[in-house]
Amino acid sequence: MDHEADAYRTDLMTITRFVLNEQSKYPESRGDFTILLSNIVLGCKFVCSAVNKGEEQKKLDVLSNDVFVKALVSSGRTSVLVSEEDEEATFVESSKRGKYCVVFDPLDGSSNIDCGVSIGTIFGIYTMEHSDEPTIEDVLKPGNEMVAAGYCMYGSSCMLVLSTGTGVHGFTLDPSLGEFILTHPDIKIPNKGNIYSVNEGNAQNWDGPTTKYVERCKYPKDGSPAKSLRYVGSMVADVHRTLLYGGIFLYPADKKSPNGKLRVLYEVFPMAFLMEQAGGQAFTGKKRALDLVPKKIHERSPIFLGSYDDVEEIKALMVADVHRTLLYGGIFLYPADKKSPNGKLRVLYEVFPMAFLMEQAGGQAFTGKKRALDLVPKKIHERSPIFLGSYDDVEEIKALYAAEENN
Repeated sequence: MDHEADAYRTDLMTITRFVLNEQSKYPESRGDFTILLSNIVLGCKFVCSAVNKGEEQKKLDVLSNDVFVKALVSSGRTSVLVSEEDEEATFVESSKRGKYCVVFDPLDGSSNIDCGVSIGTIFGIYTMEHSDEPTIEDVLKPGNEMVAAGYCMYGSSCMLVLSTGTGVHGFTLDPSLGEFILTHPDIKIPNKGNIYSVNEGNAQNWDGPTTKYVERCKYPKDGSPAKSLRYVGSMVADVHRTLLYGGIFLYPADKKSPNGKLRVLYEVFPMAFLMEQAGGQAFTGKKRALDLVPKKIHERSPIFLGSYDDVEEIKALMVADVHRTLLYGGIFLYPADKKSPNGKLRVLYEVFPMAFLMEQAGGQAFTGKKRALDLVPKKIHERSPIFLGSYDDVEEIKALYAAEENN
């Protein structure tokens, strides 16, 4: 008898036990987050059951939203809720308020219900840093201020993927126990994948860099194997596969949707949060996705997320698109990151010439610390981060950096 294997099978790490273990690392914790997460898990179990019963889409959309709103309000730990299904935010009555704000899509990909494709719930969690009356500004914050994010996928199995900012973990629902069990600890996305995921039906409306990138995926010129196209049309399913196997998921802006199609607060941010926690990247075509500051609760954005090297490749193609920024306005960003803390672009022959042109055309160029043209390079191939484009757009990111320094 394999006693070691039996011990592993009987030592079940439920999601509640996992979160309690994490909570124990913070002696000052009062268990509010654990209670909130338990209510999210309850909502996921309910929706999973309803999906398996074959409820019709319209009814299931309403049902899913109702159950999550009620579960979150009854937790006594939330103040502001933003749902894809509700035009306005929900402000919890004062007697049931807590310190968290939750943004969520109760049933992403619901149009696929009738054909049996995996669908899911996506959520992100913010904390309120004050005890005043909650306002919409409490959720109109950049994704880098989220404290947790996750999704629950309803398909051949029900799987909940969660990050509280210390890695990504996957829990599978065991129907016989009615519990989510840890089955995918510390998920890490491969640095490079062989799959790309995009709706090629929109190809005629894409911009140049996106078109060029997809062409490279299909017809690589460096002798490497072509990438395989896999596209379900349900964000949860496509991102889940990308997270486990690597590659890239793209939903770019196009002529029909110049601001992109996916919602920032409850689609882009949670998935970008998970992807970065797993070692990948998420990029909007102009900046790191989690650095966006939404102005509306249902704001949209383009998104490119997945394996670090794959997203790096499309970011490089966007560099060639500085010309578009010069002609049509907007902002081009190539910031520093964990792998490239000094930035990626060369100061003397990439940053300086483009910054010079941008300023001459009435724009700005900023390194994250200073005016780009004020840099004094110490080496001929020195690198730097760069943010360049329309005056007001660069001014906005300069203000964010100044605020961060003051904090």
